Amino acid sequence: MPGLKGRDILSLVELSPKEIALILRRSSILARRKSAPQRLRGKTVAMIFQKPSTRTRVSFETAAAQLGGHAIYLSWNEMQLGRGETISDTAKVLDRYVDAIMARVFSHDDLVALAENADAPVVNGLSDKHHPCQILADLLTLIQYKKRLKGLKLAYVGDGNNVCNSLLVGCAKTGVNIAVARPQGYGPDPDAVRHAREAAAMSGASISILEDPEEAVKAADAIYTDTFVSMGMEKEKDARLSTFIPKYRVNRELLSQAKPGAIFLHCLPAHRGEEVTEDVIDGPQSAVWDEAENRLHTARGLLSLIL
Repeated sequence: MPGLKGRDILSLVELSPKEIALILRRSSILARRKSAPQRLRGKTVAMIFQKPSTRTRVSFETAAAQLGGHAIYLSWNEMQLGRGETISDTAKVLDRYVDAIMARVFSHDDLVALAENADAPVVNGLSDKHHPCQILADLLTLIQYKKRLKGLKLAYVGDGNNVCNSLLVGCAKTGVNIAVARPQGYGPDPDAVRHAREAAAMSGASISILEDPEEAVKAADAIYTDTFVSMGMEKEKDARLSTFIPKYRVNRELLSQAKPGAIFLHCLPAHRGEEVTEDVIDGPQSAVWDEAENRLHTARGLLSLIL
């Protein structure tokens, strides 16, 4: 049985398929329980935020409390980091105080620096390259709706961003076939594609990087999208929207070309009318609210395993 105690969770690349399965099993068990075992009793989790957050902050703070622990919210600009203290110095200090560090940052390199300078496990709450906690919730949602992972097909339509990068790796490692449709020049990250193809060679999953959304969604069990303008890209908004809309917008017509009973997924927040129409996100095939709830269950599963 693989173990995760004390492990950094910076991306899904560093996790084996068995370790991902372990997190999903633990999360699934906790999702069915009314009360969680007090595995974090006496433990403290520091939560560093360089970016705004709803689901990441609330899921981790609630998860720590429900597991008997305590979470501390730390805004980047309210810490000495905002006044020039180095990440390495901050990590060394926090390491003396807390049992784990979760950070939501612009640069993935900052997470790496945190992990290199702290013995406490560091969890990626989002970076420019990866969003592993979101994808764990997505995989749990697929299991809940489709009862399996291996052999399913997920179509990702839109910007090849951090969510897309982690979806590629997470799907490949769990045997989910994934087709990504995006405009040329809009990702995904070549390293993520390489890691996904390496994992797919072991799991038997297929990886397709396309430009045509209609081709991507054929025979899909799930269609996934995300904002076309991620945080930090506001200056590119007009250019991005003119590139992505209307071709990459998920609407009823595109959803109808997937398998009957295909579910719609979105990591949220959604920009209704841009990447998805209201009749899809609020429609009968939408699983986004269960997906959002699963951020709590996977946060509980993850924290209970690494601590």
